[in-house]
Amino acid sequence: MTTSSVDRNARRESEEDRWPGLADAPRSPLRARIAESLFRRAVRPLDVRVVFPGGEVLGSGGEGAPEMRLHRPSAFFHRLGVDAKIGFGESYMAGDWSSDRLAELLTPFAARMATLIPPALQRFRRFVDRRHPASERNTIEGARANIHRHYDLSNDLFATFLDETMMYSSALFGPGDDLSAAQHRKIDSVLDYAGVREGSDVLEIGTGWGELAIRAARRGARVTSLTISEEQRALATRRIAEAGLSDRIDVQLCDYRHSEGEYDAVVSVEMIEAVGADYWPTFYATIGQRLRPGGRFGLQAITMNHDRMLASAASYTWVHKYIFPGGLIPSVVSIEQGLAEHAQLTSQGLREFGQDYARTLKMWRERFTQRWAEVADHGFDEVFRRMWEFYLAYSEAGFRSGYLKVHQFGFVR
Repeated sequence: MTTSSVDRNARRESEEDRWPGLADAPRSPLRARIAESLFRRAVRPLDVRVVFPGGEVLGSGGEGAPEMRLHRPSAFFHRLGVDAKIGFGESYMAGDWSSDRLAELLTPFAARMATLIPPALQRFRRFVDRRHPASERNTIEGARANIHRHYDLSNDLFATFLDETMMYSSALFGPGDDLSAAQHRKIDSVLDYAGVREGSDVLEIGTGWGELAIRAARRGARVTSLTISEEQRALATRRIAEAGLSDRIDVQLCDYRHSEGEYDAVVSVEMIEAVGADYWPTFYATIGQRLRPGGRFGLQAITMNHDRMLASAASYTWVHKYIFPGGLIPSVVSIEQGLAEHAQLTSQGLREFGQDYARTLKMWRERFTQRWAEVADHGFDEVFRRMWEFYLAYSEAGFRSGYLKVHQFGFVR
């Protein structure tokens, strides 16, 4: 879905046509009753208020606690019963419930993610968890299709809520930083971990919209940047030309598995989450192959605790279905072990700044909400608005609660 290749009028179809399955909640009375029982149990100790149409209130939150207003309880519990990991977000998209303080509401849920389902019932998860579709595996063709579904939505869409750096990853805030300054601080930190300086040959895996490559080139480096997003490559190439750096940066439409050559430094910012666990060994080995002896790797990655990564690796969730198909968030342990085993790299630095990601996401969500009219003008409908509100708030809650983290790593060959 891109403003350059899709006629806007073609996007203005009905919500029922564009979002099949949301208009009418699937029906499974037994599962719905079980889901309602589990939900009531799960929210009982949380500092929230779940308000039913008739006035019933669940949760331990007082009057000032964030509220979840259930507009259609029956539809909500049916969606949860069919697939709780997808139905909770789908029910927000469908308007079954709402909240004026969405990220605050979701934070207590995220903080207790591992214990929302009683331990005695978690043993049955393999029977009820939906598996990842085979079509979303990150083969060469599958990865391109998965990336297209998110990053090729529309450059104009991302420009409405990102700052002028067009960085779609966590900023690293210092005293007095606005978002742009914090994004540059983040980039500089990654480049420092990779030892990028005057004369460095640099490989970037995951171009984004070109800001890291521009920053590296301004240090005097020569940059080869890889992306599999046509839309991102087009805008990145234009931004690089406008910066007068086309002679120092080569943006290639190329999968990392097809990369060639040797470099002094490899850098990658929040791309590993899209690789998929089956392909992490190949990703790590590729980095080792691309680095010259003594070369350094600078990485930024969203992470989760290792036990949670292992527990959730096979689960197909709302985020996979609607936002990032084929992805898996790694752990620090899996990254360090994988790079040691498959790339023979040694860790030389580590920084965690998850609360900075929560702050970054809040700023993006506020801009998205404030500029919704501009987003809608590009042909996106109300269900898309609710989907992205939930995605940004859900992500913010993950970092606010500590369930998710973000790390920068430095490695040397």
